[in-house]
Amino acid sequence: MILPDLIVPTYVQMLGALSGWLGKAETQGTGDAVMAARLAPDMFPLATQIRFACVQAQEGVHRLRGEAFPPVVTELLDEGRNAGERPGTIADARARIAQTLALLEQVRDDMPAVDPTTPIAHTLPQGMVFDLTAEQFVRDWALPQFYFHLMTAYAILRARGVELGKVDYVAHMFAYLRPKTASGG
Repeated sequence: MILPDLIVPTYVQMLGALSGWLGKAETQGTGDAVMAARLAPDMFPLATQIRFACVQAQEGVHRLRGEAFPPVVTELLDEGRNAGERPGTIADARARIAQTLALLEQVRDDMPAVDPTTPIAHTLPQGMVFDLTAEQFVRDWALPQFYFHLMTAYAILRARGVELGKVDYVAHMFAYLRPKTASGG
């Protein structure tokens, strides 16, 4: 499997789900205050989790393309780091998701094949550097980090009373459902 063929569709389907979860939060009347909600006092709020999920998707794509990060990645990181004081609105978060989805759609058909053994030096803000292959980067960093922020957002929304269930998390799976095998059918 070509790494971009794995990572880009995963980001697209799960960011679409995240936007849907936020849509449910809006329609169920949680209000924008949910954006400041946290699972624990030492964790980032929902607003940060959403922005960091977008960062992970954009960062993953740009690293695999061998490109420098565009300014929007820094903007998302800054917004996320400051979300405790300025969480923004659900509409703001959904706009950031839409922006990330637009980028992913734009590069989807233009992703180069990446040799899984291509070296990637992944530097964290604290100065730590991880030397990985492209395959290790996707498997051990890009996807796990993305899912960490995504699932933390899901857990915050659930903890704040948004009616979400497994069907909201795996909605993309219904495209694969064998006809007449759903319960009752």
